[in-house]
Amino acid sequence: MAEKTFAFLSGTGSQLSGHLEPPEGTPRGWAMFAHCFTCGKDNRAAVHISRALSRAGIGVLRFDFAGTGIGGRTGEPVSFASDVEDLRAAAEAMAVAGMAPSLLVGHSLGGIAAIVAAAEMPDIAAVATIGAPADLQHILRVFRPIDLDTIASKGEASVEIAGRTFLVRRSFLEAIEQIDVEKSIASLRRPVLVMHSPLDQVVGIDHASRIFVASRHPKSFVSLDTADHLLTDVADANYASAMVAAWASRFLPPLTADLPQVELAEGVVATETLAGTFQLNVRSGEHTLFADEPASVGGLGTGLSPYELVSAGLAACTVMTMRLYANRKGFPLERASTTVQHEKVPDMMPPDRFSRTIVLEGQLTDDQRARIVEIADRCPVSLSLVRGSDVQTELSNAGRVADLETVA
Repeated sequence: MAEKTFAFLSGTGSQLSGHLEPPEGTPRGWAMFAHCFTCGKDNRAAVHISRALSRAGIGVLRFDFAGTGIGGRTGEPVSFASDVEDLRAAAEAMAVAGMAPSLLVGHSLGGIAAIVAAAEMPDIAAVATIGAPADLQHILRVFRPIDLDTIASKGEASVEIAGRTFLVRRSFLEAIEQIDVEKSIASLRRPVLVMHSPLDQVVGIDHASRIFVASRHPKSFVSLDTADHLLTDVADANYASAMVAAWASRFLPPLTADLPQVELAEGVVATETLAGTFQLNVRSGEHTLFADEPASVGGLGTGLSPYELVSAGLAACTVMTMRLYANRKGFPLERASTTVQHEKVPDMMPPDRFSRTIVLEGQLTDDQRARIVEIADRCPVSLSLVRGSDVQTELSNAGRVADLETVA
């Protein structure tokens, strides 16, 4: 589902705007992503992790903290306290909109903001940190000594960090001295995921150890191996995204179908016809069809390709589920159809995308159409694709026995 703009008032009353990544179908939960000190809502880690969670059924809000110099608010000073308040304000706005967050994900300084904010947010079920420092004094390393002297003597200074200018006041430095990160995480008493690269040159791996030791169980640690601090390699960002999505699923309600499967499926047998390279006879009970590949890749083009068969299953399940729901509710649905397309998306993990286009015929109200589409997202095949499935393989002796009989 395409991202949406989500506007809300910050902790200081200024207008903030972020990107909301809603999941396909009814969400199993909502999350917020807190970006790093010199980053923003659109940096690689924020985008990849938000979209991975969305594909796993978890909607995500990512926004720029006030004072980042992004979004036209260049005159606002950076403030760790305001970052924490922005997270709380965003959570309140999401709750009012019916999307109360239950997961916080924070990158670098955003990880510490997530920990501190979660302490006063009882609805937060779990917190994940990526490359987070175990003390805020570590942030002072990004400042030049002359900048620190100017802030201390004049009360504020415009400081250039990572190619952008930030307004920093003395209160920011004073707040850093007062925050005890390890004490905050020890008192959190929520599930915590600590993710860190042992080669991180910005925040050393020892910070991850301190955060992990201070955290209470259940807690988990995932090494990001050779990743850099900002996860600039897309493979590292994808790996972190997959780990967060898999870990968070344990602490959120499971994805379930709202309607039962229409028919208990029988086993499917695919056997080579020996006509052409790829043509198969596919049989399930009394039903048969051909599977094949297009002539352009060496097939005969006599049947659906494997991914087309998967798409057909999703399309059929979608229409059947909508019909069952419409009949149950008494909606005047005359006919439904679904077109499903499959594509491989570069730099996305997992790379498979199934896109559905639904057509509903009949004198339906806008509310009825919306409810039918919502239930379509909950069809059993759709949920199987979103959750992932267990595939087991074994070798049968049937063919070997036939060979021996032929020889004999």
